[in-house]
Amino acid sequence: MRYIFFYSIILFCSCNTSEQKGNSTTSSTQNGETIVRTDTVYLTKNVEVTPANSYSDLFLDSSTVESFIKSKKLSDDEAKSFRSFYNYRNLQYAWFSSLGLTDQAKGFWNLQDKYGTKADKALRNKMDTLLNMDTLIISRFDTSLVNTELSLTHSWLQFYKANRSKTLFANLSPEKAIPVKKENAVSLADTLQAQGSDSSGGNSSSQYFLLKQKLQTYNSIAKQGGWRTIIFNSKQVKKGSSSPNVALIKRRLQMTGDMNGTDSSTVFNDSLVTAVKIYQQRNGMKPTGIITDTLIRSLNVPVDKRIQQIIINLNRMQWMAASQDATYISVNIPDYKLYAFENNAKVFEMPVVVGKEGANTTMFSGNLDQIVFSPYWNIPSGIVKNEIMPKVMADPNYLKSKNMEIVGKNDSVPTIRQLPGKDNALGKVKFLFPNRYDIYLHDTYAKEIFKKDVRATSHGCIRLADAEKMANYLLRNNSAWTPEKVNAAMNSGKEQYVKLSPAMPVTITYFTTWVDENGQLNFRDDVYNNDKKISQMMFGNNGLPAPSSPVNAANDSTRKKDTLRKKK
Repeated sequence: MRYIFFYSIILFCSCNTSEQKGNSTTSSTQNGETIVRTDTVYLTKNVEVTPANSYSDLFLDSSTVESFIKSKKLSDDEAKSFRSFYNYRNLQYAWFSSLGLTDQAKGFWNLQDKYGTKADKALRNKMDTLLNMDTLIISRFDTSLVNTELSLTHSWLQFYKANRSKTLFANLSPEKAIPVKKENAVSLADTLQAQGSDSSGGNSSSQYFLLKQKLQTYNSIAKQGGWRTIIFNSKQVKKGSSSPNVALIKRRLQMTGDMNGTDSSTVFNDSLVTAVKIYQQRNGMKPTGIITDTLIRSLNVPVDKRIQQIIINLNRMQWMAASQDATYISVNIPDYKLYAFENNAKVFEMPVVVGKEGANTTMFSGNLDQIVFSPYWNIPSGIVKNEIMPKVMADPNYLKSKNMEIVGKNDSVPTIRQLPGKDNALGKVKFLFPNRYDIYLHDTYAKEIFKKDVRATSHGCIRLADAEKMANYLLRNNSAWTPEKVNAAMNSGKEQYVKLSPAMPVTITYFTTWVDENGQLNFRDDVYNNDKKISQMMFGNNGLPAPSSPVNAANDSTRKKDTLRKKK
């Protein structure tokens, strides 16, 4: 399965908008040929967009837009493009909603990094701050981020002009790359299907194309009325038992291709066990073949919700940086997995631990260029202040017992590091790829966490189940670093940096649905509620289904018990 995607999706293009033409020239590439556009289309006010149906719930004032144009001294063509952008949106924000930064804002900022576009220093500093905030709630009356919104648009229009022909937006105007209003998911799926397999221009991404095919399948199911809700009784649904619900489960699994044939019997037979295992596997559950409450909750997710989930992920793909690298590392946060690819073929995968709620691992691309054996852990000041110092106050020997030392002071907070060796939080090796989020891959001594299905427990960095395997893989072409030498360096207790050349491309993604190398459509839980926020904006509902994984179900049960204890 590959998580780097190449081409975009035209989501919202059919609005009642008047057009004016300018004289600028742009070019793009389609099917290997260069298309020269001699006219730029300037759009006038889009009256179909209203506060009731808009993608974002925040709106600008036209005078604010004009003041920005004047302050930036935009040329006549730049000013027309800027007005056109907000005309199409009827002055709604493009990069923010009251829920915070949009997916498009995050994706665009990463695209700038990928292609080396340099935003002005003030905007870069502001975005670095915003992107490192896990929670950002904005009031519709908050004017503090207006300049950031407008500056992002200015930067986007410049980026589009410079990179359109070589990136994702060959057949999209800069206005239409970002949704403007809420849509019906099934109708939108129809629109995407009508666009054909290569609607985005150029050679379509295989992953995008495969996921779009699955969207067609689910859209057809929706038009046939979807699937029936299954009422689960654990006493009635066991292997060898007979129940009307067994026939319903078989029919449900047949509709999505998990069960072959037309078996409609009420007997829980071996064929159903096999089908259940297939479904569990592609939904991130342990493939036991046992029908549980968790499985039934997942089966009962309405088909229109699955369609929404697929569309959201297709929309997210368009903002992934295009990459021609055939060898790379990919981490998919909702899947809790790392994948290594060589010549576009998967070499191995391993479980990972990602950031917990409030310390989210961020989506971005980078280049892994250093391995650090027997590393120090330079503890972030926030962890020192909130976690370490209270323990030091309670136990003066805490630092010594944890092999930590104070090496300085930052304002009023001590600078603390943990020495290499046993119990070091980074384990025996870490892998660095420079980024603004201070995220890296590393080893861990806490191996028991990898036995869990839900592994969002770190402070944001990514823990590897088999870091030694990763080190050997990255150094496989360096004859000086044998497996024996790698193992010795990991256990030396002396920090050692090794430069990788060439660097290894790394992409951190957030996809809750994709098509794997076996052609199976996978779904995962929305661990950070990113899909839920987008669903509210894109479809105007209360979001996608609640998590269905066994551990999340257990967590729900634990929360209920905690509530009862508090009441007692």
